[in-house]
Amino acid sequence: MTNTSEFRKLHQAEGCFIIPNPWDVGTARMLESIGFRALATTSAGMAFSLGLREGQATRDQVLAHCADIVSATALPVSADLENGFGHSPESAAGTIVTVAAVGLAGGSLEDHTGDPANPIYEFEHAVERIAAAAEARDALPGDFVLTARCENFLWGRADLDDTIRRLQAFEAAGADVLYAPGLRDLTMIAQVCAAVTKPVNVVMGMPGAVFTVAELAQAGVKRISVGSALARLAYGTFVDAARDMHENGRFDLAGKAMGFAELEGLLPD
Repeated sequence: MTNTSEFRKLHQAEGCFIIPNPWDVGTARMLESIGFRALATTSAGMAFSLGLREGQATRDQVLAHCADIVSATALPVSADLENGFGHSPESAAGTIVTVAAVGLAGGSLEDHTGDPANPIYEFEHAVERIAAAAEARDALPGDFVLTARCENFLWGRADLDDTIRRLQAFEAAGADVLYAPGLRDLTMIAQVCAAVTKPVNVVMGMPGAVFTVAELAQAGVKRISVGSALARLAYGTFVDAARDMHENGRFDLAGKAMGFAELEGLLPD
């Protein structure tokens, strides 16, 4: 790597930081205005904004979305790249090269296959994919923070030992950040953090897991994302108001909506 990006420096600084997940240009700019120091895309939030279910967006749609978010803000942006648009180590490596050219500061690759019947890549294959992605990262002209995700807990494999084994192997293969979404217990989170030496990302906003920044920092977490939670919150409020209009003929939404001045105050002139 030829430099150390501001994004990487966030991971090297003391304490932990929040990396929230916008789903369009407007929310990216608002989060920057509020004061966050980095952003991450959400594959689900992006899909919902396009009228799609998660996993239905095409590679071109994802790349266009990433380019939009990058161009909307001066903050470093990391992308949710799901399985990297392919199953092979070569496709994982090619994805890193492609998304880095869009201007992303980082991105995550997961070991979820996309097949509910066989949801997690075999161990060796999963490690080979991260190793190939790390090699591609090292050949880039600029810095790129590679996050490796173990998806066990999201797909009915609540095996902490295997999760730690995979994260340790991803670290050894060259990943910069380790991430196991779905952990709902601070003790488990602390075990994961203690088992690796690279920064650990934890996602908040999932049912059954509500911890503070201070609690997560104490457990050893470096980075906190919220996945699709902000998008689901916004869409949930929207759908509740729409149903109230349709089913009850009521417009209580007017008293709950953010005012024009406040909303526009979060957007650039």
